[in-house]
Amino acid sequence: MAALPAIGLLLCAAATSQAQTPPSEVINNQIQLGDVFGTQVLDVVEVSEGVSAETSATGNNLIGSTEGADLNITSNQTMAGSTIASTTVNVTTDMGETSQINTSAIGNAVEAGTTQGTMVGVYTQIATAAPQVTASGMLEAETASAGDVGLATTATVNSVSLGLTNGSAGVLVNQTSAASVLADGGAIVGYVSGTADVSGMASGNSMSLVGTDSSAARAIVYQSNTAALTQASQFTAYGNAQTAATSATASGNVIAAVNEGVLLDLTSTQSNQSYVRAQAEGSSYEFGEGTATAYAVGNSTLAGNAGEAVVLENVQLNTGGGVEAIAGFSGTDGYDGYARATAVGNDVTGYACAACYGQMTIDSRQTNSADVGATSTTTIGSGRLINSTATAVGNNASFYVTRPGS
Repeated sequence: MAALPAIGLLLCAAATSQAQTPPSEVINNQIQLGDVFGTQVLDVVEVSEGVSAETSATGNNLIGSTEGADLNITSNQTMAGSTIASTTVNVTTDMGETSQINTSAIGNAVEAGTTQGTMVGVYTQIATAAPQVTASGMLEAETASAGDVGLATTATVNSVSLGLTNGSAGVLVNQTSAASVLADGGAIVGYVSGTADVSGMASGNSMSLVGTDSSAARAIVYQSNTAALTQASQFTAYGNAQTAATSATASGNVIAAVNEGVLLDLTSTQSNQSYVRAQAEGSSYEFGEGTATAYAVGNSTLAGNAGEAVVLENVQLNTGGGVEAIAGFSGTDGYDGYARATAVGNDVTGYACAACYGQMTIDSRQTNSADVGATSTTTIGSGRLINSTATAVGNNASFYVTRPGS
């Protein structure tokens, strides 16, 4: 890995920060050696309004923000224990009009931001090979009815989330994971009169930056994932469902930086050796619309500015266990059935705003030496429309200048 730059090189000019006020200083050092787990079991016979369940487990967590003031953060987080979150909801008769079940497991987490200030940050996150990060969410309602149902299961080893509102940032993010990660679960429901949305998302290293209201950002991000497994798997079965959507997204390393302002400058280096697997399989005996969507990617980078300029220097290397996406939907009698599987070794997207006289400066290098496979299956007894797609790409790059909303 290249030598890390000095923090002074990262500082952007403040948008509207208080120049006369010294910045707030935060030094955060966290080491988690034991396991962290959250478990919830909810047994329901019948409710009218709905069922709500929230389960989360986090190893190390940092939250920092300022408003009208500058912020300097240096954070070091190390996770050497497992993080496990599990939710099981059992329903016998009726789960009501609207239900939401959320399960989240995170090894190391940072949320930081500023409004009308300048943020300077150095964030280091390390997860060793010993632990696992696992989120499991399950709805067991084989004999029950439901209106609208949402089931979201998320597992992330290292996560940094940054926000700017009329502010500026200069940040360095260094994420290293050797921990396997799994987002697993699904739903079994007798009858769904509305929409059932069941999703799973798993990622080794995740960094997001969102800037709004004339912000500017400069970010340098290093991500390395050497874990054995990065997997999201969701399985659903319905007797009768009006609309049923089952999705799974698995990412070895992911960076998503979007801004609205004069400049977004991103230098990203991603290396993935983990086997990345996304599997989404759904079935419904009778159905209005049934979909199963699986997306798996080794390395993913997005740099977009709804403003004047995007500068992106991107390096992506995907090796090791491979990338696989599996999607399947089956039904006996209904209308529309879809299955979509997409697997990508390396994926990068950059865009700027045409209406703002936007300009891109891009230097991108992608290398994939791992197998990439996508499998999609749709099986319908009687229906109106069947659609099945399977897409596998080794390296994918998309760069464009467009008008906002296009």
